[in-house]
Amino acid sequence: MLVMEKTSTDAFPSTTNSSEKQETVCIFGTGDFGRSLALKMLQCDYSIVFGSRNPQKSSLLPNGAEVLSYSEAAQKSDIIIIAVHREHYEFLKELTEVLKGKILVDISNNLKINQYPESNAEYLVQLVPGAHVVKAFNTISAWALQSGALDANRQVFVCGNDSKAKQRVMDIVRTLGLIPLDQGSLMAAKEIENYPLQLFPMWKFPFYLSAILCVFFFFYCVIRDIIYPYVNGKKDGTFRLAISIPNRIFPIAALTLLALVYLPGVTAAILQLYRGTKYRRFPDWLDHWLLCRKQLGLAALGFAFLHVLYTLVIPIRYYVRWTLKNRTITQATAKTEDPFSTSTAWLNDSYIALGILGFFLFVLLGITSLPSVSNMVNWREFRFVQSKLGYLTLILCTAHTMVYGGKRFLSPSSLRWYLPSAYVIALIIPCTVLVIKCILMLPCIDKTLTRIRQGWERNSKPTSNGQHLKQSSIYLDSPL
Repeated sequence: MLVMEKTSTDAFPSTTNSSEKQETVCIFGTGDFGRSLALKMLQCDYSIVFGSRNPQKSSLLPNGAEVLSYSEAAQKSDIIIIAVHREHYEFLKELTEVLKGKILVDISNNLKINQYPESNAEYLVQLVPGAHVVKAFNTISAWALQSGALDANRQVFVCGNDSKAKQRVMDIVRTLGLIPLDQGSLMAAKEIENYPLQLFPMWKFPFYLSAILCVFFFFYCVIRDIIYPYVNGKKDGTFRLAISIPNRIFPIAALTLLALVYLPGVTAAILQLYRGTKYRRFPDWLDHWLLCRKQLGLAALGFAFLHVLYTLVIPIRYYVRWTLKNRTITQATAKTEDPFSTSTAWLNDSYIALGILGFFLFVLLGITSLPSVSNMVNWREFRFVQSKLGYLTLILCTAHTMVYGGKRFLSPSSLRWYLPSAYVIALIIPCTVLVIKCILMLPCIDKTLTRIRQGWERNSKPTSNGQHLKQSSIYLDSPL
């Protein structure tokens, strides 16, 4: 032990080459994760020894692994993976002398965020003060280890106060085919432990906003299309709840959410113009909004897909087929026909064409937001697609909605209880965003905004350290 404490590079020797037999690793705990991790290590030529409170009763362990008592297993290796829950850490106090100078890898998680005052790894330091504690592997599941981790499942957050111990663990992570991400000292352990407990943290705002939009427009359409006809003419339109009303809600939600992707960018630009500097933090609500734009855009794309699918089934609906059949019979009986209207045909074809083009660009925005695609383009190309083509998508979708309204867009006959059609309300936010963007593109305003984003300040007085916090144009112009 004294030799280990006094040496520097020899204290924690690096792992051997892949062609040679790897070192021995000890695992305390024979649960699902401990067994999965051991199996993965055995496949990578590590020697595994399990530490168990009941070595004779341990079963279902991978072939080639040895099972001993905690004390005996700890003496077999200087790297010990603690695969037990925090509530059972107390037994480690009895092994303080045996674990002195060892590398203890804490892989535990809690049942809820911030369950304890300190992280599990920091608590482990208090129990075994002579050991080198490293936090790792808690973001990887047993299923991912058994089935072959892919993409984000390959990332392993690692933190620890001893750089050499941390490097040893990161070497093991790489050998297992995973990607270690150094998060610094053990102060980061609590954040790492909270990470697996977060359920789509960046999706909460888009989810709640989408739910509010859908609920609002659902009741709005029910009032206009079901309650109003029943009150005024005793017409039962409840069948519209299945297809017609959802097919009004989905495009409205898609257009509104798409506009809300670009609204925080223009809002931030106005704020920078007002302040005359980019070196001041945005309000927390705006900062969070800016960070959620990718999720808002993907939610909008999801609603657009639903709108397309619902639109495709319109010709096979019973109500549509019944209406067409009755109209045909009525015209045949009366020997009349509807005259062809060129203007109506233009409006209808333009409405469909704008919708197709808008949806195509919508899908393109969604595809380029995927990491596998965005990593293949440079920043200028990514910014062009997400910003320039993004605004073009918003223009096409807004025009698609306007042309859909056609001649009845602002007609008084379309009002029901003084309520306009739902798509009229849906145009408020997109039109506002586009008008503001056009104003910001005016040469006199755009020149000033560009200078501010390049570092120019209207009042270039020095401020105290920590007050200059950069808000770059890159952060503002790449929503997805």
